[in-house]
Amino acid sequence: MAADDPGRVGKEIELPAGRIRYREAGEGRPVVFVHGFLVDGRLWDGVVDVLSDSCRCIAPDWPLGSHQVAMNPDADLTPYGIAATIAAFLEALDLEDVTIVGNDSGGAMSQVLATRHPRRIGRLVLTNCDTHDNFPPGPFKAMSQIAKLPGAVPAMLAPVRIGAVARAAYKPFARTPIPAGLVASWVEPVRRDRGVRRDARKVTIGMNKRYTLEALEKLKGSELPILLAWTPEDRVFPFEYGQRLAAETGARLVEIPDAGTFVPFDQPRRVAEEIASFLAPD
Repeated sequence: MAADDPGRVGKEIELPAGRIRYREAGEGRPVVFVHGFLVDGRLWDGVVDVLSDSCRCIAPDWPLGSHQVAMNPDADLTPYGIAATIAAFLEALDLEDVTIVGNDSGGAMSQVLATRHPRRIGRLVLTNCDTHDNFPPGPFKAMSQIAKLPGAVPAMLAPVRIGAVARAAYKPFARTPIPAGLVASWVEPVRRDRGVRRDARKVTIGMNKRYTLEALEKLKGSELPILLAWTPEDRVFPFEYGQRLAAETGARLVEIPDAGTFVPFDQPRRVAEEIASFLAPD
């Protein structure tokens, strides 16, 4: 569903860290989605289309590099800071018993959120994402250190200025072809806006396994209901990490076949159905 569809209302809200734009659809129990680095809330469009028949679905554009409006210059965009911003968003909208759904690096932020700001969180759903020591994941482990060097982030992002290169960069994350226009819109903010590049640099530098390892220890002792909707076919976030997380936290683990890292993009109906089942009364 496009952002300007009548059934999906585009809104924005000012928070201490800056302005957050979001789209919502449906009524009922609140479900808030957390995307990962260099994508936005539209990653969840297909899931929202299905799940909004029974839930209030809210898909913000978090400040993870594809946001249209740069955050305040002093905004904390470490995982702690992102989690605090999500918590402030839930408070500003007065949401209670929220189901948080995370993917990719947004899953890492969701784990930090659930363990540092648990009051409004009722359930946690994670699709393939950073966990344990896999943050950032294997192919990108050097990224957070490289980003500290002067001029490194513009240099790393320079290739995505070329449309074909950008599309090739996103291709490994989804089995379903991502529309060229969507890819272009994901890379445009960090290309054109110095403030968004500053934000992306902060986020990149902040990626560190200590955050997910700390969250894991807290989740082990938590009674928070957790669903892991994990594809076994993803090389970035291998299935073994979902299996370990399920074993260590008591989470429910379901396999989502025929998907890449962007599970909600590849298998939106299946993801929505698993969330709906997870939310159904026992």
